[in-house]
Amino acid sequence: MKNEWLATTLGKLITVKHGWAFKGECFATEGDEIVLTPGNFPIGGGLKIRPGKDHYYTGNYPSEFLLEPGDLLVVMTDLTQNAPILGSPAFVPSHPRMLHNQRLGLVKVKPGVDLDRRFLYYLLLSDRSRAQLRATATGTTVRHTAPERIYRVSVTVPPRPVQDVIGSILGSIDDLIENNLRRAKVLEEMVQAIYREWFLHFRYPGHQNSRQIDSPIGKIPHDWSVTTASEGLFINPRVKLDRLLLHPFVTMGDLNERSMIVIPSDQRSGNSGAKFVNGDTLFARITPCLENGKTGFVQCLDDAQVGRGSTEFVVLRGRCVGAVFTYCLARSEDFRRHAIASMSGASGRQRVRNECFDAYKLAVPQPDLADRFEVDAKPLFDAAYQLTLQAKQLSSLRDMLLPRLLAGQVDLSTVDLGGLVED
Repeated sequence: MKNEWLATTLGKLITVKHGWAFKGECFATEGDEIVLTPGNFPIGGGLKIRPGKDHYYTGNYPSEFLLEPGDLLVVMTDLTQNAPILGSPAFVPSHPRMLHNQRLGLVKVKPGVDLDRRFLYYLLLSDRSRAQLRATATGTTVRHTAPERIYRVSVTVPPRPVQDVIGSILGSIDDLIENNLRRAKVLEEMVQAIYREWFLHFRYPGHQNSRQIDSPIGKIPHDWSVTTASEGLFINPRVKLDRLLLHPFVTMGDLNERSMIVIPSDQRSGNSGAKFVNGDTLFARITPCLENGKTGFVQCLDDAQVGRGSTEFVVLRGRCVGAVFTYCLARSEDFRRHAIASMSGASGRQRVRNECFDAYKLAVPQPDLADRFEVDAKPLFDAAYQLTLQAKQLSSLRDMLLPRLLAGQVDLSTVDLGGLVED
């Protein structure tokens, strides 16, 4: 019953320990141990690894700052006011090894306190706790809090059996989200692997019976051709739309650095910016978004619907190759290096020039092989999109349940988690 819940402060329940100031001169782009920073913590909780952006450590450090799997961390610094991550919690995974950096607090339950750690995670993640934590922060551009200020945050804690149920419900949803996103990533990686085998290494079905010939880009199968990207693809194809209607709008923030999935965050009228339809590829043209890998495959529109997006996208559409081939090409290292080398403009605001696609040459397979790839690969892309969409819906379910569960507004004896997820 709600009257059995205890009103207290975090200082009565936990301790928070500062991290260590790891030396910048010992940072490296690869290694065995990642130095965690606030940038590894999404707003919605959890940890994200950032290939190409994370720092590894090559120097010596006190052993107490090597994190153990299952350790609970909380962010004590906001890097920007537009994306407040202060107070965002995360459990440390079993791999890779991670180091406890400054600006992060290591959270421990005090001896003798009967507190479920998974419940504690969601208690820290809740809007009520996060709002109090942000209110304790000081500073202008970069805002900080400290353990002694975190201890002042007021919370309400139920008896241990209720904690366990709440943690189990919310944790089960997060496990489903993670599983869906992992499966979606595997499906995309499968398609990328097939693309590389067939169209970069020329190990496609029946390649044993095909001889190779010289070409401007090296040896290629004798019945393939070489063309430029601007001839093999449509670059920013013309798309008509009704400027008076609202159209799904994709911002640069809607593109993922490591995934093809595009989910519009807005609806806007007008006619400016990128225009696209399902099957188009959105390719970031501005630094550092291009270098970071922001590229999307459009699957989110209704039939005959037109989407709009940032002016900083190049829209790519297959002309003599298919939609999935075009996306995989846009994700390929060679294509991206060529685009990055063409960038011009003021430092920090450089952009890809469309003329660069006139100079990039690619090998074009026979139509029957190109069609076979699309037929085999498109269902995998469709499944990856559906899994990601389900993960987004599960996130909304978790966000709806979290404050109600922590406020004791849900009769836990009546909760059917399977039914909720199915609905």
